[in-house]
Amino acid sequence: MSKAAWSNMNPPAELKDVLNAASRVHVAHSVDDLFALACGTPDCDSLEVAYDLPDGSHVVEAHVLRVRNGIAVNYTESYMRRRDPDSMVIGDDNPTDKARFQERFGHDFSGLRTQTLDWMADQELAIFAFRTGREGMGEDALAVAPANAAFFPLGLSLLQGILSADELGANFSPRTIIYVAPPFRHTFFGGSQVVVHNRDNGTHEIFSYNLYPGPSAKKGVYGSLIRLGEDEGWVAAHCSAVQVITPYDNILTIMHEGASGGGKSEMLEQPHRLPDGQFLKGRNIVTGEKRFLEIPRTCELHPVCDDMALCHPSIQQPNGKLWLVDAEDAWFVRVNHIMEYGQDPHLEKLTAQPTKPLFFLNIDVVPNGRALIWEHIEDEPGQRCPNPRVIMPRSVVPDIVSEPVSVDVRSIGVRTPPCSRERPSYGIIGLFHVLPPSLAWLWRLVAPRGHANPSIVETEALSSEGVGSYWPFATGKKVRQANLLLEQIENTPRTRYVLIPNQHIGAWETGFMPQWLARDYLARRGSAKFKDEHLVRARCPLLGYALHSVRIEGVRIAEWFLEVNTQPEVGNEAYDQGAAILREFFHKHIREFLSDDLAPLGREIIQCCLDDGAMPDYESLLGRPE
Repeated sequence: MSKAAWSNMNPPAELKDVLNAASRVHVAHSVDDLFALACGTPDCDSLEVAYDLPDGSHVVEAHVLRVRNGIAVNYTESYMRRRDPDSMVIGDDNPTDKARFQERFGHDFSGLRTQTLDWMADQELAIFAFRTGREGMGEDALAVAPANAAFFPLGLSLLQGILSADELGANFSPRTIIYVAPPFRHTFFGGSQVVVHNRDNGTHEIFSYNLYPGPSAKKGVYGSLIRLGEDEGWVAAHCSAVQVITPYDNILTIMHEGASGGGKSEMLEQPHRLPDGQFLKGRNIVTGEKRFLEIPRTCELHPVCDDMALCHPSIQQPNGKLWLVDAEDAWFVRVNHIMEYGQDPHLEKLTAQPTKPLFFLNIDVVPNGRALIWEHIEDEPGQRCPNPRVIMPRSVVPDIVSEPVSVDVRSIGVRTPPCSRERPSYGIIGLFHVLPPSLAWLWRLVAPRGHANPSIVETEALSSEGVGSYWPFATGKKVRQANLLLEQIENTPRTRYVLIPNQHIGAWETGFMPQWLARDYLARRGSAKFKDEHLVRARCPLLGYALHSVRIEGVRIAEWFLEVNTQPEVGNEAYDQGAAILREFFHKHIREFLSDDLAPLGREIIQCCLDDGAMPDYESLLGRPE
């Protein structure tokens, strides 16, 4: 490929040298170009992505298959099928609270950076141009990878879009650049997933030393958006959002935040019905009892975003509510909860017979077969991979909302373990809780990663993803993000806040049913305010208010799903032990924000928590729930 094919991408001088030296450069101007290259050539139906290392060993990273409904990728190591939460390191000397390359590896990043560029100069490469976020709310960007790993830029191009030659224009000036160099995972990082962010000279370089797109293609770009928002004073939120339309044509917009596995994608799904049309509300893990719910007609869903949203100043309107717009062109949807045919007919149809080719990860399929989202690859015999994924372009999703929306309810999801007298835990959150704004801010500061997280490699039972749940992807200062979130909450007093568990409510195994039921209930209530008689102070002050009663289409939800201490399998003593776990968790993590740079109001809210404040104390700081 001639130099002219990439020269209008205006790469920086060092990247120009790499491209000039490469044996061949494939310049992609459309997603179709990368689909064609994913298996080497359009005629090939499979490709082994492998590299020869300096010690003479041959490492196979992944198998890429061309299937009837797109491209399927499977990694040879189970470790590579999930994001390592410690993958990010900072290669520059700019302000950060994250681990620096120098601190972790004992020397400056510049030497490895030079080695990486030298290695890429000896490869056959693929490159494409895109914009992070949306036009006017992001940056011009480039991605360059070895051509035999073209599936990686393919996934990124689906997630963030791709610019054709005609769309580049004379003013295209890349400020975010992703470099992909897989062999260094083995030669330098001992097999670990590592992504180095290098923010020097006005350019945000992202060096991806692994081929799982989670920490780099997706969250790497997210990190560049968070950094841009940090510089300019706005938030790139970690959330899904959906417009919920009731059977009576009322519309409620819910923004659902939370750590990985917190139910963001699931907030866009219809509740899973049993063959007879009922919902399985929960199964008691102590008695084996099952509780069902029958709702003839649920709400209609118009999805807005799945994982990343821009709360940019240019879209905010003075109605007292938060406004957001999707930051992505496609969604990285986890389908581990789709275990068999017929569990989610809507999603199954969209993925099995899509209107355009899709990208599948960790799905068991053969070349020219059909990738089916319930056929998960096994990490070992009899053990399904917990993180099967499909990249869903927005254009294939029915009833998608593309314009900015204002948020009526802002929820945060937590994966909760079972809680019982014999096994007390923090699984004490009821169907949903109503939070005053000050507590809502604290929950976003700590953002618990929670129980049995399927998306990441995890060892600790309860850990924190921090500020807004997007801290693992941020490159800057934690307190700066805390202040931005607090300012956002202060400026949007008409947006309400709720807390929703998934997986368990006390001794009841529930999956994601709590957030589906909470979504339908809140939509049916519409703009009605919560009156005092609707709410009861939760026994644990960190949980705000529980609901006194909940009826959906005339069907009453039992009290023990609303206040977990009323469950006979739990009781007050086990509940209080779970509350103590939450208290200790909050106290540990909110202390990290007590610096001179924290806003005075933020310091007051944190001190209220450290002093074991009650609900009136929290409400005196930022008001009551509406």
